[in-house]
Amino acid sequence: MSALTIDREGEIAVATLDNPPVNAISAEVRRALWEAVETFDADPEIRAVVLVCAGRSFIAGADVKEFGLPPVAPHLPDLVARIEAAAKPWTAAIHGAALGGGLEIALGCRFRLIDAEARVGFPEVGLGVIPGASGTVRTPRLAGVEAAVEMVTSGKPVPAPEALRLGLVDAMVTGDLRGAAVSYAASMIGGPLPEPVSARPVETRPDSYWAESRARLEKSGETAPLRALEAVRKATELPFDEAMAFERATFLALRDSPEAAALRHVFFAERAALRPAALKGVAPRGIGSVGVVGGGTMGAGIAAAFRMAGMPVTLIERDAGAAARAHAAVSRIFEGAAARGKLTGAEAGALSDGLVCTDDHAALGHVDLAIEAVFEDLAVKRAVFDDLARVCRPDAILATNTSYLDPRCLAEGMPAPERLIGLHFFSPAHVMKLLEIVPLPGTAPEVLATAFDLARRLGKMPVRAGICEGFIGNRILKRYRAAAEDLLAEGVPVAGVDAAMRGFGFRMGPFEAQDLGGLDIAFLQREAARAEGRDVPETLADILVRAGRKGQKTGGGWYDYPEGGRRPVASDAVARLLADRIAGGEVPAPEAIAERLVGAMADEGAAILSEGIAETAAQIDLVEIHGYGFPRAKGGPMHWTGRG
Repeated sequence: MSALTIDREGEIAVATLDNPPVNAISAEVRRALWEAVETFDADPEIRAVVLVCAGRSFIAGADVKEFGLPPVAPHLPDLVARIEAAAKPWTAAIHGAALGGGLEIALGCRFRLIDAEARVGFPEVGLGVIPGASGTVRTPRLAGVEAAVEMVTSGKPVPAPEALRLGLVDAMVTGDLRGAAVSYAASMIGGPLPEPVSARPVETRPDSYWAESRARLEKSGETAPLRALEAVRKATELPFDEAMAFERATFLALRDSPEAAALRHVFFAERAALRPAALKGVAPRGIGSVGVVGGGTMGAGIAAAFRMAGMPVTLIERDAGAAARAHAAVSRIFEGAAARGKLTGAEAGALSDGLVCTDDHAALGHVDLAIEAVFEDLAVKRAVFDDLARVCRPDAILATNTSYLDPRCLAEGMPAPERLIGLHFFSPAHVMKLLEIVPLPGTAPEVLATAFDLARRLGKMPVRAGICEGFIGNRILKRYRAAAEDLLAEGVPVAGVDAAMRGFGFRMGPFEAQDLGGLDIAFLQREAARAEGRDVPETLADILVRAGRKGQKTGGGWYDYPEGGRRPVASDAVARLLADRIAGGEVPAPEAIAERLVGAMADEGAAILSEGIAETAAQIDLVEIHGYGFPRAKGGPMHWTGRG
């Protein structure tokens, strides 16, 4: 069955593309469109063509099943050019999304109409490539240089009203898009046609504009945005055909790069994470209201995340004063979002109004989900769970946000153990995308499915984790930090380790990150383990904490922070404290330092896999990317070391 069906409305041919689920541009689709152009051009009864798409979207990009495979004729740039050169003008009727090659096909049409709820964009840089079928060459001719640079270097889609303002489309439609497109195409018959986009002039920009844009994009550490910028510049300086040749050559070179391979790996890992095969056919429970116990940094962030997802939240604190402070803390999150333009003042106020903070646990009697986010102490958390079992509905899901503790210990003797689950958010919880989902042995499948559905509603990246100390992420973090301390003991300076990891692509090195979060957090966990009689060797960080150096909050950790500042300064005090633990030796090159530390992460990941704590290496990569700042363009520690 062909992906393209043809109807006629008078002198207008309506070509309907139907390639579920998102009308991706497969080789079959390209062939069908090419043949349609030939057929319509040869038909004297056809005066114009309307291209519409079945389903929920216009053409939403390339066919992911063809990623990494050699391209098959007709190639997309040739198809776009053939549509543009058609004797019968084509009108694209865009609904849902026109992304990547889908937008490029629309740019080849002589006219473009868009549904008011649709969006258009070029997401290619997210896969390590650039648009390869005129996105960098036609867009500046239609929407201007600044709009083209923003679209192709950021990958962010543009909503319909903005697309109309930029000139990417000719009209915006509310209601019957197909009917409007047919009427529009009919109205243009016999009149003068606008020039094809390829024949339109393009503005130029001075060298300073390109230099400033390049400096901004270099901060990402990724190659594709820089090459996309370069392609747009060529489009302003070269004839159309030469600019197209440059774009295509750049696209093909990037397509086979390690960065593109890494980003494709992450793309497929994220798709799989959002739709676990094991939960196919399992319906999640409906969650309409949420309770959070604990209004500290983590609890406030969790409450804010659920409120911003549209759910009413009841937050419990130990007394009325603490409840009031928690409400103020969550409200500040909304106010900060409003100050950055992410929310309006009215929206921030409404989010605050939908938050109830109280010291009365009975207020949780109506919630569908209750999450404890209190101090990382088994006795404290167990007491909270006992309260939740007493006041919550028997069918309410009960979740723990523990980072290290065994959730089975919290569940011992609890009624209805099938409703218990671990939901490990990462701080700040309203910002960080990772959510480790930790089922207990008795967790019901629909409860697990509900956790994944909540992650989707919250805009989080869910990863299922088995039970062990630290689960996936914090267990690897512990190994990473230990390996970094080993380098210090061998004579590598603190700043040298951090610089090597920034050079690899992390925003912060391991010691800078510890200073920001506080060295005392992990120290207290080690001390608790020692108090239980476990053999926990002393770390270099323990020496600093015992000397009062807990990080930025105390003015010094691995670095000094003079006068309460945020800029790290190499510390003579740290050198003295650790002098008898540091050996002299040759300092490795930054690349060797990064290779060693990432290798340590991957070694721990391999152990996690062998123990069944993670199901796939790709899940480990997602944890490190979304929870710990591993550079996305490197694909995660397992992929980068060849183990994923």
